[in-house]
Amino acid sequence: MTSVFMPRQDGSFEEYRLRGEPITRPGAAPAFNRIAYAAAHVVSDPLRDSDPWGNPAIDWEATMAFRHHLWGLGFRIAEAMDTAQRGMGLPWPAAQELIRRSLAEARNVPGADLACGAGTDHLSPADARSIDDVIAAYEEQVGFVEAEGGRVIMMASRALARVARSPTTTAASMAASCPGRRTRSYSTGWATCSTRSSKAIGARKTSGRRSKPCWPSSARTAQR
Repeated sequence: MTSVFMPRQDGSFEEYRLRGEPITRPGAAPAFNRIAYAAAHVVSDPLRDSDPWGNPAIDWEATMAFRHHLWGLGFRIAEAMDTAQRGMGLPWPAAQELIRRSLAEARNVPGADLACGAGTDHLSPADARSIDDVIAAYEEQVGFVEAEGGRVIMMASRALARVARSPTTTAASMAASCPGRRTRSYSTGWATCSTRSSKAIGARKTSGRRSKPCWPSSARTAQR
């Protein structure tokens, strides 16, 4: 590709010629010595009028094509994370649609894998009155991801930051929603864990086993 077509304000397109030589796409996915998750963006539709902070115009075809591109490069996908503007323009209903579509696409791609962000962004921090409100919000999003056959990455919570009074409070609140469960912690502050293998993404919930929701590494440390 030596040029891209940029949208004008009147809805027409203008050709923009790229400079330099594009990076050649590898013929096959490279062999990694570790698992790499790509936190993928969504693609906006520049020709649709919308409220970008409350009702974004998403080009779903291009958004899913980008996921296929990443899978083709050997990445797994961290879906519906802050990179996709969670809590900063992508509301929970749109995130649900993104998760649903991505999981459906993954079922048709050999070797494709992803995990999905679950947080409390549908709960305004101003409306959070107690730790129980935060736990309920987490459980709602974790439940949605699991019902769609996905695995969970627990995201940080502005509501939790508002109502928690100490790291111990944070740990206790998360332990109440997922007692006795282990997590993997990452330097980014996210945590993820699941009883499901990647193969389970190909089928919706067919057994009584639930993927294990998990809490941020700071809470896990405080629980020790």
